[in-house]
Amino acid sequence: MSPLAVIIGANRGIGLEFVKQYKAKGYDVVATCRNLSSELEALSAEVVSGIDTGVDGSCEAIAKYLGDRKADIVVCNSGILRYDDIDRIDLEGFKEQLNVNTLGPLRAFTALQKNFKAGSKYCIISSRFGSIDDNSSGKYYGYRTSKTAVNMVGKCLSIDAKKDGVIVGLLHPGFVETDMTKGSTDKTGMITATESVSGMTHVIDKLTLEVTGQFWHPKGTNLPW
Repeated sequence: MSPLAVIIGANRGIGLEFVKQYKAKGYDVVATCRNLSSELEALSAEVVSGIDTGVDGSCEAIAKYLGDRKADIVVCNSGILRYDDIDRIDLEGFKEQLNVNTLGPLRAFTALQKNFKAGSKYCIISSRFGSIDDNSSGKYYGYRTSKTAVNMVGKCLSIDAKKDGVIVGLLHPGFVETDMTKGSTDKTGMITATESVSGMTHVIDKLTLEVTGQFWHPKGTNLPW
């Protein structure tokens, strides 16, 4: 039986690349999205559309689709980014990012608890923007805060799920060339989704209960909180 990977937020960019790479590794892949893209459809993965991690109860449809199947890897990639700075604080956008980026991965985990087994890995795509120690440039109040908060969610999950043998990883994807970052004027250090996901899958391969709940760079090093 092939191992099973579930990719939440898979219709483009990083999520789509996770589908490609796990299929290439021989995994059965269940990909979820709000709206099916032609790129995802072309990969011939199992697709559960209409999933919005920002809506209470939406992730239960993933669990219903999976039934009794147990996932080896679940990657929660769903996220949004809204620019703001001290002169342009959008409180509604701030709350929207908290809802999707912070509560979304928690909703997904709680919905899929029966689909985990000892050794399952639950990976949240966080961001270095959520590192308090590493923040030297300010701005992005809502996005940064939502990623700092999801790091705490992931850390709590890693402690509470450890008794069941479930491993949790918090992954920084790097500065990745996607639709989310296409408006960036400074593209210094930008990498492709292929490079990003290749690094993250290597990190995921090495995750164990001994390092559960840690915050990882795609190059395999730990990031500061």
